[in-house]
Amino acid sequence: MPYEISTEVAFSAAHFIAGYQGDCSKMHGHNWKVRAAVKALPQQGKGAPAGLTYDFRKLKAVMEDIVRALDHSILNDLPYFKQKNPTAEAIAEWFYGEMVKRLAGEAQVGKVEVWESPQNCATYFKE
Repeated sequence: MPYEISTEVAFSAAHFIAGYQGDCSKMHGHNWKVRAAVKALPQQGKGAPAGLTYDFRKLKAVMEDIVRALDHSILNDLPYFKQKNPTAEAIAEWFYGEMVKRLAGEAQVGKVEVWESPQNCATYFKE
């Protein structure tokens, strides 16, 4: 696929990392940022006007729908994270999977980056 486009959404949520030796084992919050990139050929994605790889507005709407499940929550209480620590890495993997479900047949998810702070980011992608 010759093009990859991305956009960002943000959410606020609390979490703790079970089994971690340090401050992150205690409940704390972040203002998270998620950047997702999709790949497609121009005009291949459904709903993409002439010359666009994929409509940014549609991509952002999909991401905002996904992030509603996380916003202002305690991540450890969500079903997916009951068995898996809600690390930035795990959130990126979960978000990637949700994007794949919602964009099936429209665009290929390239990667998902989850930022827990302006300096710290985890990226998930399939090789």
